[in-house]
Amino acid sequence: MNHTTPGAQMKVRNIHKRFGAFTALNDVSLDIAAGELVCLLGPSGCGKTTLLRCIAGLERQDRGTLYIGERDISELPPQARDYGILFQSYALFPNLTVEANIAYGLTGSSREQARQRVAEMLELVGLAGSEKKYPGQLSGGQQQRVALARALAPSPSLLLLDEPMSALDARVREHLCTELRQLQRQLGITTLMVTHNQDEAMLMADRIAVMNNGQVEQYATPQEIYDRPTTPFVAEFVGQGNWLPFQRSSDSHAQVGGMNMRLAPGSARAGSGRLFCRPEAITVNPAVHEENLFPAMVREITFLGNRCRMSFELKALPGHALLAELAPEAMPRLGSQDIWVALPPQSLQVFA
Repeated sequence: MNHTTPGAQMKVRNIHKRFGAFTALNDVSLDIAAGELVCLLGPSGCGKTTLLRCIAGLERQDRGTLYIGERDISELPPQARDYGILFQSYALFPNLTVEANIAYGLTGSSREQARQRVAEMLELVGLAGSEKKYPGQLSGGQQQRVALARALAPSPSLLLLDEPMSALDARVREHLCTELRQLQRQLGITTLMVTHNQDEAMLMADRIAVMNNGQVEQYATPQEIYDRPTTPFVAEFVGQGNWLPFQRSSDSHAQVGGMNMRLAPGSARAGSGRLFCRPEAITVNPAVHEENLFPAMVREITFLGNRCRMSFELKALPGHALLAELAPEAMPRLGSQDIWVALPPQSLQVFA
């Protein structure tokens, strides 16, 4: 059975939106390739939901242009914009059956065509045979699948997801994230998803637009955003990180406290600033001598199942807590509170 929904390219150009004196979106532009899943990620109030609502036509931008494919949809009413939408609340009609909920958007179809399309959609989301049930008879995860089936039923060019997993518990959420991602790839439908959950964005997105104060701070693949954040906000918002204040001494070294730390070649020159480093990049009590090896003291160790998180401070920088992540089998190597840690030059990123 062919479920394919053709994806379309989405272009967002210089979108600006104010609510009174508050600027919700400040000159936002994005290109979303056909068939791509893009996540808008950021804290509450950063503008991600406002942008989704502008694309959906539920909010009118003050200026800027929106395209699906080559079609300018900036001024069109919501029903003329050719998208399916899945809200945080699912918004199912409690008094209608699953079949009637999914068929709701299939205007212009005969009863037989609608019935066939509903059966197709339920098979697609793994709920075949649930046509006659009511939303109240379904679990949260099943309701979410019905809402997704309803959004996909009219074969839209674009799928909009507004925090679709936030009402579900962690186990169900992770399972559904994986399922939704597989389904999105199978259909090839261009998808824009709003979330404040970085794990969700990392798991699902082809690219992530990290938003802050109404602007896109970085737009890149999950790996690029994690490995090479371009602003301090992105570095702090996505994943755990360590910050070390430095006074620059040369192109290749930075002075941190009394320590001379070697940097990767080509690090940006700056008089002073902060070095950024991910916890898992730090080596504890290395078996062989490594660069940037310094004495440190363990403050606390937290067991997290498949890894341990260690809080420590460098002896040359007392009172400044840092984090390292280790495999549990590395714990016996610690031996005492006094340890050596290595901060590899290639893992140190310079923010002026």
